[in-house]
Amino acid sequence: MNDSLSRETLDELAQKLVQADRVGVLTGAGVSRESGVPTFREADGLWNRFRPEELANVNAFISNPERVWEWYQWRRDLIGKVEPNPGHYALAEMEQLLEQFTLVTQNVDNLHRHAGSDRVIELHGNIMRNKCHNCGVIVETEIEFAEGELPKCEACGGMIRPDVVWFGEMLPADAIEQAWNEARQCDVFFSVGTSAIVYPAAQLPFEAKAAGAYLVEVNPQKTDLTRLADLYIGTPSGEAMPKVVDALKRALEK
Repeated sequence: MNDSLSRETLDELAQKLVQADRVGVLTGAGVSRESGVPTFREADGLWNRFRPEELANVNAFISNPERVWEWYQWRRDLIGKVEPNPGHYALAEMEQLLEQFTLVTQNVDNLHRHAGSDRVIELHGNIMRNKCHNCGVIVETEIEFAEGELPKCEACGGMIRPDVVWFGEMLPADAIEQAWNEARQCDVFFSVGTSAIVYPAAQLPFEAKAAGAYLVEVNPQKTDLTRLADLYIGTPSGEAMPKVVDALKRALEK
């Protein structure tokens, strides 16, 4: 394991990226935190009286959908005020530089797509997107709220909800299957800004390593994954990933 960000280390990593057939990345809350996105459990004012588990679950939505929607509108307003950081933009650029690249994220804030990433697997959904609670159809049109009236699905009449995974719900089967397949096929796999404790997503780097991938961890704090990493970069992603991309561009120019 190496935790250096020296020119030599970056150039060696860049060579592995150039030679790789497939590259995968898992991102977590640390990447968004660098943009100022409040963590899931941060709240103020009215919402201090509630635990996230009391709001982000099906029972809460069924029993009091107005309150759940108010909380999610509050969260959307907070996220709408932040911008992608250099780490987001570096990952989007890496996607453009590599032929086979997949980004898997635990984050729901849409910042990867905002930064330009296209091949994104959103394990926990996207807070800026809505779906029908009954039939699951994605609602593309903007949701409008009328006093005392919640938006309903045009297809089946069911209640519209944020397209995020709530407590007690399974991750989207297609998303987790695709993420697992990518992890097992990668030659290089990055774990970026994640604590490696939220399962099943936290298992992806371990799966990649077990399948023979060169494992890179980018995180200011060491985790349970660090001991297995071939390269540990102990700096924030907004500092580390632009340097990785610069090294990759140098390698591709040779």
